Amino acid sequence: MPARLTNGSSYDYAIVRVVPRVEREEFVNVGVIVSCPQKQFLEARIEVDESRLKALDAGIDIDAIRAHLASIPAICAGGDQGGTIGKLSRRERFDWLVAPRSTMIQTSKVHTGRCTDPHTLLEHLLNTMVRPPR
Repeated sequence: MPARLTNGSSYDYAIVRVVPRVEREEFVNVGVIVSCPQKQFLEARIEVDESRLKALDAGIDIDAIRAHLASIPAICAGGDQGGTIGKLSRRERFDWLVAPRSTMIQTSKVHTGRCTDPHTLLEHLLNTMVRPPR
């Protein structure tokens, strides 16, 4: 097996999206969830670009969206701050977070790969999938 396939740890990730008007199926990427079981890593980072959301729906309730999105990193961190779901195993929390939904907050399909540092990977995914190009 080539070395590039055996280096690093296996990871899964999904992009967090806000779909202001579900019937239109338009969305803005607002975050990333990364799971790397071998490194005991489950983390989400959320970055909301209000102007991009308002371009899709001028009347969107940004405060409500932020409140709902705040639960995602809390669930990833686990424990009491993540509520009932926060008490599940890391894998169960990831699976719950990425389950298909038809609400304003959705995730992409799950993607996989290998990495040596999930923190660096998370930042890379934010730069390429969430933050607007510079």
